Amino acid sequence: MDKVLRIFSKDSFYIPLIAIILGLLLGALIMLAGGYQPMVAYTSLFNKVFGDLYNIGETVREVTPLILTGLSVAFAFRTGLFNIGASGQMMMGMTGATLIGITVNLPWFLHVPLAILAGGLLGGLWGAIAGYLKAKRGINEVITTIMLNWISLYLSNYIIANYLFDPKNKQRSLYIQDTASISMPWLSNLFNHARMNWGIILALLAAILFYILLWKTKMGYELRAVGFNPHASEYAGINVSRNVMASMFIAGIFSGVAGVIQILGVYHYQTVTAALPSQGFDAIAVALLGGNTPVGVILAAFLFGALNYGSAGMKFGAEVPPEIIRVVIASIIFFIAAHGFIRIFLKPFRKGEKAG
Repeated sequence: MDKVLRIFSKDSFYIPLIAIILGLLLGALIMLAGGYQPMVAYTSLFNKVFGDLYNIGETVREVTPLILTGLSVAFAFRTGLFNIGASGQMMMGMTGATLIGITVNLPWFLHVPLAILAGGLLGGLWGAIAGYLKAKRGINEVITTIMLNWISLYLSNYIIANYLFDPKNKQRSLYIQDTASISMPWLSNLFNHARMNWGIILALLAAILFYILLWKTKMGYELRAVGFNPHASEYAGINVSRNVMASMFIAGIFSGVAGVIQILGVYHYQTVTAALPSQGFDAIAVALLGGNTPVGVILAAFLFGALNYGSAGMKFGAEVPPEIIRVVIASIIFFIAAHGFIRIFLKPFRKGEKAG
């Protein structure tokens, strides 16, 4: 209980709160300079996110893949690696889920786990390639994951366009079978047909697994030790190469499952696309904002997802152009990330508290 109270006390609570307020104020100034009404814009954003059950459900849908990709990037950070490849791993997870969802005939209680397993493993193996090249060849994982992102995009497009395409529309695959779907029709009806699915449960379970794996197991201890100091870890008898590959494999699984959820729970098909999933890149900000902890990542994903989804409300409700909306969102994230700046801002007030 004391640990829970400490999370919501002192710096961990009011610094992010002040950062959000400062970000909103800066965003308001930018909108005023552009001739727009900030109060109308923020009211529209709030109404878009919390205005009715449909929008609440769609916000949860927007947040779910961000939690998983955020965990993916945070896991790699914790072990001393920079995983820029969450988008590519997510893309491979989507392709694995689409392949199993379309081509395999099984009852739902086998079909769903098999599709999730296939997508997660494919994402994990895609991440492990970068881990192997880092561990065995010394190639920087930033370079390899960026390149693997593009390879995964074009490989997935090739598979969809040549083997899984819909004859009526070759720009996308066939629909997955109903037995592979993780949509929740009864909950969708409750939320006015928002695309609700089991993904949010999977994402929260993944956050628990993240915590147990890193802080409650011998393997997690070794992974974190390698992240702190690989040379000291090697001297202590820890197999650094194996842990680097394991880290990227596990990080890839988190991103792969994010892709699986998009296919099995949201779209039910995969398109031939020219761009990588944006959630993989947004995940870097989510992981940093969340302090690379599972609870922090969940909260940061909700903030980031709500701002992303609510930005449509600002556009239609206050006619704020998308460019200024992105500046406003970036301002909020900037102040949240700049913990040191907030502490400097608060220093005079805290001196007064201590003197009192």
